[in-house]
Amino acid sequence: MAKTTKPQVNSNNKYGIPYVQVLDVEGNAEPMVVASLGLKSEDIKKMYRWMVTARIFDERALALQRQGRLGTYAPLSGQEACQVGSGYALKPEDWMFPSYREHAAQVIRGQRWLDVLTYWGGNEEGNRVPENVNNFTISIPIATQMCHATGTAWAMKIRGQKAATIVYFGDGATSEGDFHEGLNFAAVFQTGTVFFCQNNQYAISVPRAKQTHSETIAQKAIAYGIPGVQVDGNDIFAVYQATKEALERGRNGGGPTLIEAVTYRMSQHTTADDWTRYRSKEEVEEWKKKDPILRLRLHMQKQNMWSDADEQRLQEEAKAEIAQVVQQYEALPQRDVEDIFKYVYAEMPWNLKEQLAELREYLNEHGGDLPKE
Repeated sequence: MAKTTKPQVNSNNKYGIPYVQVLDVEGNAEPMVVASLGLKSEDIKKMYRWMVTARIFDERALALQRQGRLGTYAPLSGQEACQVGSGYALKPEDWMFPSYREHAAQVIRGQRWLDVLTYWGGNEEGNRVPENVNNFTISIPIATQMCHATGTAWAMKIRGQKAATIVYFGDGATSEGDFHEGLNFAAVFQTGTVFFCQNNQYAISVPRAKQTHSETIAQKAIAYGIPGVQVDGNDIFAVYQATKEALERGRNGGGPTLIEAVTYRMSQHTTADDWTRYRSKEEVEEWKKKDPILRLRLHMQKQNMWSDADEQRLQEEAKAEIAQVVQQYEALPQRDVEDIFKYVYAEMPWNLKEQLAELREYLNEHGGDLPKE
């Protein structure tokens, strides 16, 4: 790699969309490029800690679900660099719009691992965002959050606020109308919106190649007249650099950006899914070689920033932290089943009142037990 302060950029595609990489799969990087990011060694260690803790949390959440102690869960393993790198670039005044897999990004921004477990345990209190934390709630419907992020950025622009929004979504969401509506509106009104696509190669079981004929997702920005860039989504430095640049442009009136972070979902889409039916073990093993956590650890070790003792200490601390979170989660009181019908409408509509009455009648007849299926 030539000595430069700029990340390595390739444009080997039809439309010249840049592909940005700082760290290669062995953790090598040009020192001047890393220095240009403005990250101190403590920042890098903090980012690594977030990534490791997120992986440990993810593994524990999967185990809880398999044991019947957690509801359906959307794993994030493999996408830690995408979430931590982009989340670290945000300022407190910026707004974040997650989908259902951005657990690490949410926690970086001031929510808790306990909130994530609580939500996936079926308690909507886990989706409550703390005061003064500029996160929107999790969006389960695909792509709807894109219009929310664009509208919020437009409102901030009208008010003269120097802030940006970031919205997370997967490659499958680019097939939804809200994706195109969000990009078009953001482009027309030049809102400070960063559209962050985590291209993890699959929309549930549909591979990227069967979702769109375009060579890249980032090139879709061209039609809307806005910048589009691909980054190595398993390279936390490339993710941070691209996101920071896009956010700064958005805050300063430069309009929206589409970032395509090329990554891989190491686990299932959700725990209701069997990934072995649509992809091979060989494919997964090949992507494991590009593991974002391993890549950053190798880099830190080569820079004498990290030792085996540091790694052991972090693993122990993170496991203890998540174990305590699990204890807190399982100590929470069970929610009243009637909560299913509450907290959506100021005044409950007639059809929900009828359903609630039917539920109460059923519970009275069956000693308070819910049906098994």
